[in-house]
Amino acid sequence: MIFWILSAIALYTIGLFLPSLLLLPRIGISAYVGSRDNEPEPSALHARVKRAHRNMMESLPVFLALAVLALVVPDADLAQAILGAQVFVLARVAFLPLYLAAVPWARSVAWIAGFVGLIMMAMALI
Repeated sequence: MIFWILSAIALYTIGLFLPSLLLLPRIGISAYVGSRDNEPEPSALHARVKRAHRNMMESLPVFLALAVLALVVPDADLAQAILGAQVFVLARVAFLPLYLAAVPWARSVAWIAGFVGLIMMAMALI
């Protein structure tokens, strides 16, 4: 389970830095290290990166809570929780590029798969 927790945190961190990496070439290093009070309007890709990261910010606390509970609840089905964690993380790995590429149906399927992973983790606690 620890591997999948760290994987989810790594994916979150990648999503955290992607918007900045897309902004840096547009505004230059001197503006980037400043206060950035007047950022340009985000490009379509930059806006998608920010939305995808916000989506991960909404899902990650639930994932982490379920993962920790699976480790500490004595009667939890750890194998099922790990499988759910795998489904969640791998679905989120697929979700990010699909969202960035604006692939509507596949992106939604990846999101649903990640949600199913969370449900699997929750069911492992019952």
